[in-house]
Amino acid sequence: MTAGESSGSVVRRILLSSQLRRLRESRGITREAAGYSIRASESKISRMELGRVSFKSRDVEDLLTLYGVMDEAERNALLSLAKEANLTGWWHSYSDVLPGWFQTYIGLEGAASLIRVYEVQFINGLLQTEAYAHAVVERGMKAAAAGKAGGGGRSGRAGRGGRINQADVDRRVALRLERQKLLVSERAPRFQCVLDEAALRRPYGDREVMRGQIQHLIDISERPNVTLQVMPFTFGGHAGESGAFTMLSFPESDLSDVVYLEQLTGALYLDKREEVAQYERVMAELREDCPNPADSRDLLRGLLQLT
Repeated sequence: MTAGESSGSVVRRILLSSQLRRLRESRGITREAAGYSIRASESKISRMELGRVSFKSRDVEDLLTLYGVMDEAERNALLSLAKEANLTGWWHSYSDVLPGWFQTYIGLEGAASLIRVYEVQFINGLLQTEAYAHAVVERGMKAAAAGKAGGGGRSGRAGRGGRINQADVDRRVALRLERQKLLVSERAPRFQCVLDEAALRRPYGDREVMRGQIQHLIDISERPNVTLQVMPFTFGGHAGESGAFTMLSFPESDLSDVVYLEQLTGALYLDKREEVAQYERVMAELREDCPNPADSRDLLRGLLQLT
């Protein structure tokens, strides 16, 4: 299975989830009643409608019957979507070091046609060098081992307790490098990134690691599908006051934009139009207020000389 096919399975799962939710709401049926019809809880229906779980054909058939979908062609189309949605993604081979909530993100990331990110703490994972990624993951896992938090997505935090395992560090970094192939693939998405200057000033690794990372940013920002801008300290307060976020847009017209917000032990996926619109405005304002890509490269070159 190719990366595109496995990422597509996540998109199909989200598409099916949203269609099942719309069908239920249009019939005025509660999640509790829908759960009862498939011998499950209200929370399972919620997870199904958020695309967080795989689909059993029997459950989908029973829900379609409950929702009054009796047309054979329509039923077969949705059942086929359920079958395709259950395909295993390439990232599942990293499930030993990958939290379930981040697996959904990787699938969506791989299927997106436009990725927009704002970062404050560190360089975005798709732009990290191998050495910088090692430093970020090791720092995150040490914090988790000290009992400060758990997680495993952007920072690479492990679970609570115990020493860090170097093999786990290497696995997490390998996963990050595998994700980065997306930006140079034949079907590479447009990637728009705003980096707060704090992410460039905060050292992960030694001087050579940071120099290599900044040079990599200069180089990759020249790619036609990559737009990189730096929000300098000199600008002062700006629209990104709520912190880092990622926006994903898809070529499928039925799939709404998704805002991804990572937390210490999980993540939020926002797809309500009014919520997405707010983040869209913030991203537009950030890009407007930042130096343009060429000037941002000059800023990076200046930092490189100081590092």
